[in-house]
Amino acid sequence: MTEETRDSSDDIDRDDLAQERTHMAEDRTIMAMERTFAGWMRTAFGAIGIGLGFHVLFDEMEPRGLARAIASLFILAGGILAVLAERRACATLARLKPHQIEPSKNPMFRWFGWAVAVGAVVLVFGLRFPTENAPGEDLLR
Repeated sequence: MTEETRDSSDDIDRDDLAQERTHMAEDRTIMAMERTFAGWMRTAFGAIGIGLGFHVLFDEMEPRGLARAIASLFILAGGILAVLAERRACATLARLKPHQIEPSKNPMFRWFGWAVAVGAVVLVFGLRFPTENAPGEDLLR
């Protein structure tokens, strides 16, 4: 084998290895994005939980509307975080191509993010406008 033939085969091997490393890096990035999405959703649920706790603990505070406003702010912030997480996850998946892994589907991110956001809005309306004789009404007052 001549020196020139050996150099060209080494270049081909290096290119193949570099391409494979790039594919593996994209797969790792997709998996990291999925973990990041889960972290954002945990934060969203934490904000919603803080809002609910604030409403329950401080609803008798004067002025009464202040406690509800702060609780609503935390709950809505949780809904906004869920939508932002969904948008970032879908944008990242659109840019990357999986090679050896099966990534989560975009609609699941969308469905989950928007379900949490809609649930947060419904929860705020439920706290703002309680119905008469609602089950558990005595717990919220």
